[in-house]
Amino acid sequence: MPPHDLPPPPWVIPNFVLRVEDLSHPGASIFFDCVKPKEALKLAVEASYTWLYTPLTAPTHVKTITLVLRPFDGVAYTWGTHDTKEINFSLDWIKSSEARARDEILGVLVHEVVHCYQYNAKETCPGGLIEGIADFVRLHAGFAPPHWRPRAAEKWDAGYDATAYFLDWIEKRCGEGTIRRLNGYMKDSTYSVKLFERVAGGSVSSLYALYCDHLEQTGNL
Repeated sequence: MPPHDLPPPPWVIPNFVLRVEDLSHPGASIFFDCVKPKEALKLAVEASYTWLYTPLTAPTHVKTITLVLRPFDGVAYTWGTHDTKEINFSLDWIKSSEARARDEILGVLVHEVVHCYQYNAKETCPGGLIEGIADFVRLHAGFAPPHWRPRAAEKWDAGYDATAYFLDWIEKRCGEGTIRRLNGYMKDSTYSVKLFERVAGGSVSSLYALYCDHLEQTGNL
């Protein structure tokens, strides 16, 4: 078979570790009733790969992702080293989301796993863009909460779903793969607003103004 006809390499799936710090918590029962941990984490990894990489560019440095389920205020957070990541997910939040627990669990896992893989411009990327890219992947993976909607925030990098819908608008305007390229440019370079000129053909301020105009015209302001 000629080299150019070789199939792309498969996604590299890391080792998964699960730690539950309170099995008696009702959130733990809800979690295990709604998802299978290994399959849920694999789905989240594949969502990150699908929307931020290709089989040829997907990073392979993450060897282990540990999911810790424990009670705490808030939703979830991720930390770790270059090759070992840990996601802490609140059992209290899972309990409070019981009415739509499966989608919320998967959505949060997708968001947090993105943080295990996305590039951050050598730690110079604005936090709002980091969180916006994570929710962009969550949006495209099909796990947007029912209260999410496109909206004009005070600034383009307000973060989370507000920035995710702006990035989604850019993706639709400039073509599939635009946010994948934006992420790719942040692999080896420090952050600059000129990144948007390279991937979307305009300054981020002008793009956001067009986006807000679009929202006004479609009645989403």
